[in-house]
Amino acid sequence: MRAILPLLSLASMAQALYFYIDVTTPRCFFEELPKDTLVVGHYVAEEWDDQRHHWAKHEGISIYISVDEIFDNDHRVVSQRGGPSGKFTFTAAEAGDHKICFTPSSSSGRSSWLSMAQPNGGIRLTLDMAIGETSAIDSSDKSKIADLATRVKDLNARLNDIRREQVFQREREAEFRDQSESTNARVVRWILIQLLVLAGTCAWQLSHLRSFFIKQKLT
Repeated sequence: MRAILPLLSLASMAQALYFYIDVTTPRCFFEELPKDTLVVGHYVAEEWDDQRHHWAKHEGISIYISVDEIFDNDHRVVSQRGGPSGKFTFTAAEAGDHKICFTPSSSSGRSSWLSMAQPNGGIRLTLDMAIGETSAIDSSDKSKIADLATRVKDLNARLNDIRREQVFQREREAEFRDQSESTNARVVRWILIQLLVLAGTCAWQLSHLRSFFIKQKLT
């Protein structure tokens, strides 16, 4: 089953609509997009709940989304499978017709076909799309971007703190190294002075003993 639905006007815009799909049967929309056009879509897939008597989503529903460039031999730019609700995003690389398809599946065991006997069969898909400038993207995306920017600022602040700590540690290490070298130099000088004093003492004692032995005529 295919349907053609205009999703884009000359100005950037956001649109919301819902439609019914037979399970495992793709529903496709064709849209001509200008080059570099950003498309962001949010969807919710629901199935009729006999107990609650209304449409509701459940984890047994999945939606396969595909976007093909008709002008480029059906080159596929989006191919993703999601749960009962989700999001898809793509940017038109070139101007031309794009085919956006949704194929639902369900594990509930309910009737997958819409008919007079089963008016509540199949899947109801609610689609909310923003096409055009990034200003048309919902506020949740903007809040995520703002949150990421805040995290980046926090990381930069932490990096600056780490750099300052590293500089401080290097300065402390350089000061300690200078003190150690100064202490070692003083120790070496003191050892050399002790050796000179000891050598002088030994020489004086040897000279004194030699003079003493000479005087005693023992040499």
